[in-house]
Amino acid sequence: MTDPNNKPRTVICVGDIHGYLTKLLNLWSNLRSQIDPDSFNTATVIFLGDYCDCGPDTRKVMDFLITLPKRYPNQKHVFLSGNHDFAFGGFVGALAGEFEAKETWQEYADNEEREGWYKGEGYEKMHLQGRRWGGSIKAKFNAAKGIDYKGSIYDAAPTFESYGVSHGSSELMKAVPEDHKKFLADMAWVHEEDDVCIETQEGVKHCKLIAVHAGLERGKNVREQLEFLKARDARVPKVTDLSGRKDVWDIPKELTETILVSGHHGKLHIEGLRLIIDEGGGLEGNPVAAIVLPSMKIVRDTDNFS
Repeated sequence: MTDPNNKPRTVICVGDIHGYLTKLLNLWSNLRSQIDPDSFNTATVIFLGDYCDCGPDTRKVMDFLITLPKRYPNQKHVFLSGNHDFAFGGFVGALAGEFEAKETWQEYADNEEREGWYKGEGYEKMHLQGRRWGGSIKAKFNAAKGIDYKGSIYDAAPTFESYGVSHGSSELMKAVPEDHKKFLADMAWVHEEDDVCIETQEGVKHCKLIAVHAGLERGKNVREQLEFLKARDARVPKVTDLSGRKDVWDIPKELTETILVSGHHGKLHIEGLRLIIDEGGGLEGNPVAAIVLPSMKIVRDTDNFS
């Protein structure tokens, strides 16, 4: 028998926001109305990354997230880094740890011209992803998304504009406030929780939970991946667990009784304990979604509960 007073804590996992403040505010308000106040105010809230780019309000989205711990002191907040946030941090000098910039470029040097890597002030010390993020892509049309690129391969132009500077301007480094840089530098690459409850067809299961923006790489030792992600070692040109696609889609076979939750993929996909929560894909017409555990309820910014 479960003790009714000892009900399992609520864990909320929020998908990619991509600079859409109105969607974030509507989602937050829907979560608040759908979850009883005690559970909501003591919930663990895991944001799955990609706060910037695509949408118009990156600066305001960052302000909202940064103020959450003061506004909800009894909640626990986890801010994971997405590949977009990593690249934003790379441009403004807010990546944790030391790295040799040029060593991050070599492997992908053949893409420099096509992707139009940033070559302005400060580029010599910039991580590869920062240069790709602040660059100007040659192609105008993004066939994968069916819309035009916004400035760079990361659709970063709206982020620059939200801080009042034009795309690709080195002025962004001064325009981004220190608390935003600290927020970028402090983001976790992975988060683990013990004893998270989840409702399944076989009843309520007590599981471990691993949250990482894209997923864990197929065919690589899970423990080693987790150690690498915890170390936040930016010496690599790209972090597959933040940016991969098919290679991080599935739950590694060696994980048992473990929920693996991610955003990133532009899809809502729930298969057993593999949860992918990103209906938005950074597209204006798509919702921002969250999943609430243990109930597995999906809540969207577009839900109308009144």
